Formats: sequence, structure tokens, C-alpha cells
Amino acid sequence: MEHTSFLAISKSAYSNNIRFIKSQIGDNVTISSVIKGNAYGHGIENIVKIAENVGIRHFSAFSTDEAIRAKNSSKKNSQIMVMGMVENENLPYLIDNGISFYCFEMDRLEAAIKKSKELGIKAKIHIEVETGFHRTGFEWDEKEELLASLEENSDHLQLCGLCTHYAGAESVANYVRIQNQIKQYHKFKDWFNSKGVHFDRYHTACSAASLSYPETIMDMVRIGIAQYGFWPSQETYMFKFKQLAPNKKNPLRRLISWKSQVMSLKKIKIGDFIGYGNSYMASRDMLIAQVPVGYCHGFGRSLSNLGKVLIHGKVLSVVGNVTMNTISVDVTDLKEVNKGDEVVIIGRQKRNEITVASFGESTQQVNYELLTRLPHDIPRKIVT
Repeated sequence: MEHTSFLAISKSAYSNNIRFIKSQIGDNVTISSVIKGNAYGHGIENIVKIAENVGIRHFSAFSTDEAIRAKNSSKKNSQIMVMGMVENENLPYLIDNGISFYCFEMDRLEAAIKKSKELGIKAKIHIEVETGFHRTGFEWDEKEELLASLEENSDHLQLCGLCTHYAGAESVANYVRIQNQIKQYHKFKDWFNSKGVHFDRYHTACSAASLSYPETIMDMVRIGIAQYGFWPSQETYMFKFKQLAPNKKNPLRRLISWKSQVMSLKKIKIGDFIGYGNSYMASRDMLIAQVPVGYCHGFGRSLSNLGKVLIHGKVLSVVGNVTMNTISVDVTDLKEVNKGDEVVIIGRQKRNEITVASFGESTQQVNYELLTRLPHDIPRKIVT
């Protein structure tokens, strides 16, 4: 193995997750696969390929660079949408390549209109409205100015969508806030309709909203974490639990597994300190395996003396401090262990499993953060 570890991405797990999501939202709703954050750490190129193979034809990126990667990876001429960062200088590329993008302020809208006129191509835009998230979106008191611009420049704009984003649909603590956002979105939608302005699609729902607030499922849903096999939160899972089939209480399957190997073995005497500093002293004669994964690979220093891995199907402890490139694992109780033996950092080995959730609990990171912080240079391999 040239690299010190690799990530396996399961295409069958992805297909399973899409089937479940479709069972929740209905067959006539477009799924937009959210691929921001390097497709939640899975690799944009991998997910576009896998998703297109199961019929996904719409992808949501955060920024222009992600959109370019998706465009270059697509073999099915899929639709691509940018939800966040777009420099005005990048607008010609997006417009010329038919990539849609959010407009949530007048500066971007005016720049898009200008570039559309210069290119002679309609800009594909989604109008994002402010409903209570207070991050991006046109305010209610901007609606008249916005409407005038849309009407005046209708020959240069394709109104692909009217959208918003919910402020924490994965938590019941935000229930009242989400309900107010839903009302405010429909207030915008009804107002535009009353003025004769209609959009190709109406979309507001992320994974959590799609699963917990069925009233937010419209023409399209933007599915992020759920497609990768993770519930947005424990609360989201518990909300759906009673509705799930008795024989399939966990219908989502994780795509990602993280694997390495034993690099070397060393015998340690009782009383010896292991690795940097004196955070771990051997309480017995021990056999220690060095695994070539450290904090530069996303195995955080906070997992020093806390982390777990699987070797030969056994859950084993990280001992001593996590270093930049290695961890030390106590393999004393294994009957036999050899250089090159597989080490599972996240995933299943025989009957045991280390989930991303359990890994995250050890480091106080949420699934989203842990996944997206996995370095880009760890190889991703598509597996069955």
C-alpha cells in the first residue's frame, strides 16, 4: 500500500440510502445530492459517479471550485447548483456552462444580469429568501426592488428556484423557529405568485427537514448527510423510529470505511512510558503496534489514550499520545499479530464495528465535522 491508509466508499450502501430517501419523499420529488465539503469527505468525483449510476441528476455545491469538479466528473450532463460562494468574476463560467447559482443579494443578481447580457445566455438563478436563518437571503423589505429587477430582466434570467434554508431542523429545540420559517417562506412564495412571478422549482428541505417536516418537501430536496448513511441527529432518528419497518430499524447504511495496517511491533516492559511525554506508563509487559495514521490524517490528538481501532476483529486501545503520523495500539492480548495486518479505524471487522458516531463522540466532533476534515490526500476507493 503506497499510502498509509485509505477510505473505502460503498456504492451499494449509497444505492440503499437513496432508495430509503425516495420512500420518504415520494417518486416525483427531485433529489439534489449535496456535495459540499468534498462530498462530506467522500470525494466529489466518487459521489458524482456513484450517484449518477443510481439516477441522481442534480448536485448542490457550495462554491465554484466544487461546481467545476462536479461538472468535470459528470457523465450524464447533470444539473449543478452553487448554494454559496461565487466571485463575480466566476459568473461567466457558470452561465456559459449552464450551472445555476443562488442569488441572495442585489450585488450578485446585478452582476449576473450584466454577464448574461454580455454573453447572450440566460443566467440560471435561484432566489434565496431570508426566513429566519439570518445568514444569507433577500429580506422581506427588499422584495419590491427584487421583483422590479426580475421583471425588468426576465429575458436574461431563468428563475430556476425559490429557496431558503432552515436553522437547525435536526433539533426539536428549534421547532418553533422552523415553523416560523416555513410560514415566512410561503409568505414570499405567495407574494411572488400574486405578482405573476413563478419559479421552476420550490425547494427548502435538507436531510433533517425532509425526514422531520414532510410539509417542507416540495419540488426538490437537498440531501446531504442522509445520502452518506448518517441520520442528521439522534432526534431525527427517534422521530422516524416508530414509522420504520420492524425488521429494518436502521435503514441508512454508512458509505465510508477507513483502514490502515500495522506498520511495526515493539515489546514494552512494565513501567516504561510509551511515546512522547509521560501520558501513558505500561502497567504490564506489553506488545505495541504502530499504525501509520496520526493527527495529520484526521485522527485527532484528543484521541490520545482514548481512541479505539479494530485488529483481527477485536476492539483495541490507543495508548500514549497521538502523533503527527502514528498511533500506538495495545495488541498484547491478541493471539497473533503481524506487520501488515489490517487496522480498521472506522468501519466493520468481523463482528465488531467502530462507527463515525462513536469515533466522533470520543473527540466531541459531530459527524459532519469529522467527515469533512478527513484530508483530501487520503485515497478514496469505490467498493461494492
